[in-house]
Amino acid sequence: MLYWLLYEQLYPRFFPFPLFRYVTFRTAFASLTALLLCAVLGPWLIQKLRQLQIGQHIREEGPQSHQHKAGTPTMGGVLILVAIVVPTLLWANLRNPYIWVAMFGLVSFGAIGFWDDFSKVKQRRNLGLSGRKKFLLQVAAALLVGMLLLILHAKGLYSTGMNVPFFKQLKPDMLIDQFLTSPLTYPLAFVAFFGFLILVIAGSANAVNLADGLDGLAIGLMIISSGAMTILTYVSSHAQFAAYLDLVRLPGASELTIYCGAMTGASLGFLWYNAHPADIFMGDVGSLSLGAAMATVAVLIKQEILLLFIGGVFVLEAMSVILQVGSYKLRHGKRIFKMAPLHHHFEALGWKESKIIVRFWITGLVLALLALSTLKLR
Repeated sequence: MLYWLLYEQLYPRFFPFPLFRYVTFRTAFASLTALLLCAVLGPWLIQKLRQLQIGQHIREEGPQSHQHKAGTPTMGGVLILVAIVVPTLLWANLRNPYIWVAMFGLVSFGAIGFWDDFSKVKQRRNLGLSGRKKFLLQVAAALLVGMLLLILHAKGLYSTGMNVPFFKQLKPDMLIDQFLTSPLTYPLAFVAFFGFLILVIAGSANAVNLADGLDGLAIGLMIISSGAMTILTYVSSHAQFAAYLDLVRLPGASELTIYCGAMTGASLGFLWYNAHPADIFMGDVGSLSLGAAMATVAVLIKQEILLLFIGGVFVLEAMSVILQVGSYKLRHGKRIFKMAPLHHHFEALGWKESKIIVRFWITGLVLALLALSTLKLR
């Protein structure tokens, strides 16, 4: 909106407005706008949630040290959504289709999370949507994202090739083009494409959701992850950087840099209120939307594999739950960890909450830096 007004309309008439054509300039302002929105709207939202008695319900089987957090305002992810969407609409070029695909991933999973959180608040219990219903809704949202990507692919605006860390020449195709040579193999191509997409987007959304168990843990890791994604979107869209690093280039992805910058600013602003001891929790509306947003951007810029490293701590949290459940069922009640997800295991070992949070942040930062280093080590 501001891009259209200040650059496309006023640029021919006024000298200062050429600045608005630069992605880096608009990314910085999108981040600052997101941060400012959180700072201004945060206290009002916390007070409003308290008035409406929208508080967190703590599971009895969870750590006993968390029981005092019961009643803390939740569904703060609504603030995160506003702080991402508004700056993106203000500072990005809205003619860019990738922006709308990315925001659809954010908002659709945010809506699922909102429904789940609202159900919990309404029931006054920590139940919400059934696991099956929630997963089916996530699959439906991921399928819609995939359909949008196929439309872009048909118009030549999206490549289904994939960047692989450490290998320059290896670029597997998500759509597996060899299956499209015969109508008989069309189903295999689309099953592979949509199956992979569901795994990446729904998997990322649920991984962030599982990590959101300590004050500031998930949102702090999102600052690191979205910051790394901001760098990746910029180099993936830059002709010289993409050619130098031998990346699958997506010219329009430059506008996604603004979107990721807004996500970084929104995460930083929300951390102000979510830091230990938290004044507000993001809820599923925040964790599911952020995880899906990060994954959708990774799919758009063809860095699905690198997402495993950028969100490495999220992956570890999700794997700890999978291993714990698998061990419990296959080994007749035996557990690998004292408690899952992984951050609760360290709580059970006697680690202080603040120590776990900071050390997980450090681990996330190291993994993100390693992920970015692979751009050159190819």
